[in-house]
Amino acid sequence: MTYDILRFLHVIGATVLLGTGAGIAFFMVISNRSGDPRSIAHVGGIVVLADTVFTATAAIFQPVTGYLLAREAGWPVLSGWVGLSLALYIFVGAFWLPVVWMQIRLRNIARQAVVEGKPLPSAYHRLYRWWVAFGFPAFAAVLAIIWLMLTKPSI
Repeated sequence: MTYDILRFLHVIGATVLLGTGAGIAFFMVISNRSGDPRSIAHVGGIVVLADTVFTATAAIFQPVTGYLLAREAGWPVLSGWVGLSLALYIFVGAFWLPVVWMQIRLRNIARQAVVEGKPLPSAYHRLYRWWVAFGFPAFAAVLAIIWLMLTKPSI
């Protein structure tokens, strides 16, 4: 029973991380394509809120449920597919934390452009390109972690 509850909570957390990551990326890209600072500022605010409420919460609970699940199942935590998953999780965090800062900064730059009645400055576009570049490896690593969770390869 404990194993099933932990597995359920862990799968929900992984789903939230994957879904929120994909949703945030989608809405940021679509609003950015509009080029409208007002739209970008609005969506940027929602993205920052979603990352705080959903992604950060799941990111905190994932390693907790993962550790408890591994302990319950008798899997070694620092080796094999679980160890690789942990390494990838740290990799994701190394990209996600700067992305959160970038999202806040992108939102703030767009808000400032709205207040000043000006187009988005080149600093916005430069930072947006970094945001995209950081998003791809993090998202790919999340997919790899989910694959490891599902297949539990002997490595």
